[in-house]
Parts: sequence; structure tokens; C-alpha cells
Amino acid sequence: MEKRSLPSSTTPMAAGRGVKAPAMPTASSGTPGPQAKRERRPSMFEKESYAQILRERLRESIHDVLYVEPPFDESIADIGKDQWKTMGKVKYANTYRMEPYRKFQAQTVQRKVQQILSDKLKNLKYDETTFSSLSLELADRILAAVKEFAFSRYKFIIKIILIQKTGQSINISSRWIWDVAWDSWLEAKHETESYVALALVYALYCE
Repeated sequence: MEKRSLPSSTTPMAAGRGVKAPAMPTASSGTPGPQAKRERRPSMFEKESYAQILRERLRESIHDVLYVEPPFDESIADIGKDQWKTMGKVKYANTYRMEPYRKFQAQTVQRKVQQILSDKLKNLKYDETTFSSLSLELADRILAAVKEFAFSRYKFIIKIILIQKTGQSINISSRWIWDVAWDSWLEAKHETESYVALALVYALYCE
């Protein structure tokens, strides 16, 4: 009897003798399905995307940023300035300074306040209807004038008192928590036959 040996390869044979069958397609070699293309996130080092990243970060921020130095050029230097100013107040680090850069000068400010009273109340007679609003106007003008002296880290309180003369006597007093080293105050008075106008300015240093 004639013996026949089996082929050494276990690969299934095709119709022709000694020809291998084509390999089955794998999952990796198949055609991709209809998937949406994933968008690449912009990088902060790209000039075109820098403005977009800034706006997104500012929406999540609770602090106000007045200006950010751009890393590229001046073409994007003004991005978001108006948005930054409306988002909140700037929080500054503590300077640990316990005294003002320039102490409040009461005598210098007193001359300015006295001039405002004299100019505004000159040849003006007492009238209840006009004096009620006049006191607010005087307080605003004096406060604006005091701020022009630029005493840093001071808060100011303006008090206007208009008194009609009817033969009475009046005592005016104030009480504050006072720092004798840096806090100060002043008064200015304008007197006529029918009334007395008194302006009090308190300068309180805030650390």
C-alpha cells in the first residue's frame, strides 16, 4: 500500500494544489465608520486662539483684570479691556504699611473749603426750600475738592450744617474712634445776618 504524507502547513488549501486561501480581513484593516471628526482644542501659543482663550478664562473669573501683557504683539493688546473693567474690583496684596505716604494737611484744605463756602453763599439769603438741596451740593463740591489734594489711603466725611439765626444758641459735637497720629479734621464757617453755614471735614486714615 502506498503512503501519502499530510501537508505541514495548517492553512486551508484553495482549489489549486499548494495555493493558500486569501487571509480574512481584520478589524483594523476594515473601512472606518461614519464618525464625526474630533475638533482640536486651540493652543494658547497660537496667535489666532489667544484672544478666545482669554475671553473664556475671564468669564469664569470673579476678579477684575485691568490689563494683561500679550505674548505676541500689539495687535491683540486691547482684547477684553472693557469686559475686564466690569467684572469686579481688583484685590491688592497687603503692603503692611502702617502710616500714610503723606499726612493730611488740615490747614491747606481748610483754605480751599472756606473759599468754596464764600463763593457759593455770597449774597445768598436763608430759604428753607433751597437750603435743603444746597447742603448736598456743598458737600459734593467740598468732597471733590478735598480729593484733588490726593491724600492717599484717606477716607473723608463731609458734614454741612446750615442754621437760621433766630436768637437761639446751638452746641454741635461729634464723637469718633480716633487715631491722633494720622486722623484729622477741619472746620470752615460762613456767617451772614440771617444764617450760619458750617462745614466739617473729617479725614480718617485707612491702613
